[in-house]
Amino acid sequence: MPRPRTKHLPRPPAMFDREVEWSDLVAFGTQDAPGATLGVVSGRRRQGKTFLLDSLCQAAGGFYFQALESTEAVSLHELGAALGRFRGTSPLRLESWQEAVDELLLLGAERPVPVVIDEFPYLARQSGALPSVIQAAYGPRRKERLHSRTRLLLCGSAISFMGRLLSGAAPLRGRASLDMVVHSLDFRQAAEFWGITDRRLAALVHAVVGGTPAYRDYAQGDSPDSPADFEPWLMRTVMNPNNALFREARYLLAEEPDMRERSLYAAVVTAIASGNHTRGGITNYVGRSATDLTHVLKVLQGCGLVRAEPDAFRANRNTYRIAEPLLTFHHAVMQPALTHIERHRPETAWLQHKERFASAVLGPHFEELCRQWAVSFAAPETFGGLPAEVRSGVVSDPGGRTAHEVDVAVHGIVGQDTGILLSIGEAKWHREMSGRDLHRLRRILELLAARGVDTSRTRPACYSGAGFTPELREAERRGEVILVDLERLYEGE
Repeated sequence: MPRPRTKHLPRPPAMFDREVEWSDLVAFGTQDAPGATLGVVSGRRRQGKTFLLDSLCQAAGGFYFQALESTEAVSLHELGAALGRFRGTSPLRLESWQEAVDELLLLGAERPVPVVIDEFPYLARQSGALPSVIQAAYGPRRKERLHSRTRLLLCGSAISFMGRLLSGAAPLRGRASLDMVVHSLDFRQAAEFWGITDRRLAALVHAVVGGTPAYRDYAQGDSPDSPADFEPWLMRTVMNPNNALFREARYLLAEEPDMRERSLYAAVVTAIASGNHTRGGITNYVGRSATDLTHVLKVLQGCGLVRAEPDAFRANRNTYRIAEPLLTFHHAVMQPALTHIERHRPETAWLQHKERFASAVLGPHFEELCRQWAVSFAAPETFGGLPAEVRSGVVSDPGGRTAHEVDVAVHGIVGQDTGILLSIGEAKWHREMSGRDLHRLRRILELLAARGVDTSRTRPACYSGAGFTPELREAERRGEVILVDLERLYEGE
């Protein structure tokens, strides 16, 4: 069967990257095959979803409607007015969502038309039956759908809600042909987006604001011009009470509709940001039972604010991490010193918590960047196989009565073999790494081998933000260790 015809629409000049997302949206929105289609676009706020979808509608002559928190009657009125403007007629009088969805299908009567309903969760909360109405409208034999080429895109930032739209027994399960999540920019893209060429500075900035595109606008385009300007930049932006970034971390929790007891959710985020990464540690910090926290952690994961990462070496053990760097920075550095910051004394607050930034924010963030590099940027020949799964983990040492943390454990594929342990690595942001670090990694390999793990293809790796001793560089030349510095992290494989 031939593929449906689609148009090629050039990416808007103002759009940074998003080449894959743009290409897939254009293919969906302009495909010429008969029959209306449905797509879902989700992602946390401020990632550029609205800009993507509005740009698609402008380029393809589509219809864009942004819902507001209101009532069903007002939303139908606003949608009718928007449809009238789009058609060049008087406003449509819409009495129900059944009638409204049929009008949207009529937009594609003569050609493929992308139709975007942004902030769809607002409408679904006003009218609980709306997903079922769309399900009925998209029935496989319904003539209105068969005779339409409307490309309906439902968009929302409430990730937990949007994730449920197409899952399980939800009404729209099986109806959508596009399910796109718009993620944050990765650390390499973020450096380019902020216009930062100094790799150390890029890592520092990413540890604070991550890869959310809108945060550059919140900073009014202010980007630090050198490592020496990093701390003054913090004072001008994130730690400035008059800057939009200052309260952003608190808004991230406030915007999620599934969070009922917000103080409890905030406490769990604070616990993780404070270094409590296991369920037991979080439970002890918050002072609530593990049962009470099960739903909280599930919601935080569902809305993309927390990640649960399985331990690389211990079954049924998860490590919980904050997924949004700005949240970590806020809870580790700003929240304990809010009084000083709100009184416009950010320098005092920074001096008090600068060391905490290095230990609780920067160190763990650098480890995460190294894991991202290993799975997304490292070439197969780097580890002797195709990296498939990269995690952290803990290896117990009964003889030494201790436990060794492995920051970067790479499992992958070699030929037909899968799940091979390709590499174990240690990441240190703040110090030069030496032969002592390689010796420790070799000890961990001995422990794993004693447990029956195949380590015959496992390569030790050292990741450092401060460099390596000549001894370790010589070991690299002998092929005994993989070394990854900031230059390789940002530019190499």
